[in-house]
Parts: sequence; C-alpha cells; structure tokens
Amino acid sequence: MGEVVLEARNLSRFYEVGGGLFRRPGVVKALQDASFRLEAGKTLAIVGESGCGKSTLARVVTMIEEPTAGELLINGKKAEAGSREMRQTIQIVFQNPYGSLNPRHRVGAILEEPLKLNTTMDAAERRRRAEETMERVGLRPEHYERYPHMFSGGQRQRIAIARALMLEPKILVLDEPVSALDLSIQAQVLNILSDLQGELDLAYLFISHDLSVVRHISDDIMVMYLGKVVEAGDAGTVFAAPSHPYTAALMSATPVADPERQKQRIMLTGELPSPLNPPPGCAFHPRCRYATDKCKEAAPPAETHAGRQVACYHPL
Repeated sequence: MGEVVLEARNLSRFYEVGGGLFRRPGVVKALQDASFRLEAGKTLAIVGESGCGKSTLARVVTMIEEPTAGELLINGKKAEAGSREMRQTIQIVFQNPYGSLNPRHRVGAILEEPLKLNTTMDAAERRRRAEETMERVGLRPEHYERYPHMFSGGQRQRIAIARALMLEPKILVLDEPVSALDLSIQAQVLNILSDLQGELDLAYLFISHDLSVVRHISDDIMVMYLGKVVEAGDAGTVFAAPSHPYTAALMSATPVADPERQKQRIMLTGELPSPLNPPPGCAFHPRCRYATDKCKEAAPPAETHAGRQVACYHPL
C-alpha cells in the first residue's frame, strides 16, 4: 500500500433549507458518512447521478465548505480550512474553466496569483514557474500575455489545471473536468492529467458521471446515491462485477468497445428521490428490483463483499 495523502472519516454535510412563518426549515443531507483513503499517485473516482453528493464532497474535501460532521486528514493531520498548508497540498479544478478564470486578467497574472498570495517569490521567479507549468500542460510561452476569452474550451481547462499546479500540490480534486469538452479534446486533457500524475506522483479525486472516462483513468471507485456511498473498491473489480444493484444499473448503461461482449441494459424505474425527503431505510429501495421489507425499514451498513465495501442487504 502506498502513502495515504488524504483520508476522510465519516464526512457529512447538511444544509438547512426553506422554512417560513408557519413552517420549520428542512434539512438536506447532501453528504452522509463518507469514508475513504487516497494514496499518492493514485486516482479515486467518485460517480453517481446528478444530485448524489459528488460536488458537495469536492467542496468539503477542499474545505470550500466545512463538514457538518466527520474528519478530514491530509498527510495524517487534521485539515484546517484556510490554512496555507491546506492550499499548498490540495487544489481543485472545476467543470467550467471559463467560469473559474478571471476574464479581466491575462493568463500570466492568473497563474502567478497563487504564488503572490502564498509564497515570497519575486516577479522573475513567479514568471519562471508559470512558464514551466504552462509548458507542462501543453501551452506555449506566447499564451502568457493573452486573456481567457482568446482560448478554446480545452485550452482554458489546461490553464485551470496549470493554475491548480502552481503551488505544487500533492492532491488535485477534479470536479467533472472534461464533461464540458468535445470527445477529442477530452482525450487530450485526460492524457495530460495522466502524464502529470506519473511525473509528479499526484493523487486525483476524480468526480464524474461519465463511466467510460472513469473506466479509463481510475484505480479505485466510489459509487454514491443520494448522499451516501453504496459501493467502493478497486475499479477493475467493480467494473467487472458490480455488487450493488445501483452500481450494476449504472455500469449497464456504459458503452463497451467490444462487439463480442453481450450487455443487458438494466433500466432504473422511477425518479431520484428528493434529498429533502428521502425514502426510509435504503434510499435506493423504491427503484430496486431486489428490495424487500427489510430494505424499507433500515439503511444497510457498509460491509465487505467480494473484495469491496457494499451497503446492500442483497448484494449481487
């Protein structure tokens, strides 16, 4: 086992919503009791439908939002929101690169800003670091003086990745980093991320709803449903033989580049329940063909089954 750079212990994030003159506010449990470990040089993919808690997890892990409960350890030490050590160890790359880049600043200024705020480097050192990082992500020196609107979507995402690398972090949280890009550009950005990981021994927390991308890049996988982890383990094992019925349904909808392989699509019935009013027991039971009365009464604990953690009374 490699060096554990990030560990989450029962992380939860709740939000109070609504409420009024005669109505009590409700509570959305966007993330409940998520636990995992991430090793240096490895990629842990977080997957699930929209609204399952993936992006909430990203914000909590980067301390953009503090957890309601639970603990986050970085390099074995409890993470502190806003600390310089936290910023230098973990950075995030968002889905929409244009929305996260200041349109009024040139690329060089965008890349140098983290160094200005967190280091004592002089202007020449900052420029040298920025140009080296641009080269790492496939940008040319002349791009330094240009503005974000002058770049394509793929180039903007390279700029966002370069900015995240400026403080030489050990962990990158990648929140749907290629979902807004064309397929050919997706492959380029994924190859850059793969090269950077090999070169810098980076750990990736890769958040995505696209399982064909996840299959290509992940070492481990964590499947979420309505704020809870339902299955977690080695990516190859989970893709080959999913244990949770929800994971099996997700996998069955993923295209496989093998004409000889027969796939049967598992159709999920019903809508994703409201996180404000989740079903009792196992949250997946209204959409699960294997559900029994036991599933409706109590949420299943996560237990080891076939080499992975599964929260299900009737694992496959």
